[in-house]
Amino acid sequence: MASPSAVPPAFARAVDALRAPAPRPEILLEEIAAPQRLAPYAFAISATVLRSGDEVAGGRLILLHDPAGHEAWHGDIRLVTLVTAELEDDLAGDPMLSAVAWTWLTDALDQHAAAYTAIGGTITQTTSTRFGELAGPAPTADLEVRASWTPTGDDFTAHLQGWCAMLASTAGLPPPGVTALGDRAQRVG
Repeated sequence: MASPSAVPPAFARAVDALRAPAPRPEILLEEIAAPQRLAPYAFAISATVLRSGDEVAGGRLILLHDPAGHEAWHGDIRLVTLVTAELEDDLAGDPMLSAVAWTWLTDALDQHAAAYTAIGGTITQTTSTRFGELAGPAPTADLEVRASWTPTGDDFTAHLQGWCAMLASTAGLPPPGVTALGDRAQRVG
């Protein structure tokens, strides 16, 4: 990344907005090293999502800025994410899961009024069974969301909030104000 004095104001404002605290206590955010070859300016945060004290999902959100613009981005700023989460056994083989997982991102951005264009990505479901010397725990299933989009407004806090909402959905957290009790949810307050 270029020297701090040369940072474009639009990028600096976006970084400041992405440094806002996570909207939920179950999501822990931390600044991490950003990839340096994707754009002249980059910033990145990681997230760890906890449910009942256990890490159940994680992700990265990367802010890229190319003052010259980028044709494929339809702009000069791009947000890129990778989110991974453990799946419950009954969800692992659901053929609709990929489509539903995609809506976790788009609905979360829309609900937080995070305006965007040129959104694209992939949803990957995997199952793993260990054998031989690696034999051990029961088979596991995971979900991976890779996506990127171009913000069309200046409210990057809305993009952070939308991303955190998508993380919460991916991790199976109940909506804010609802506490999970076993397999049931109960409205609080």
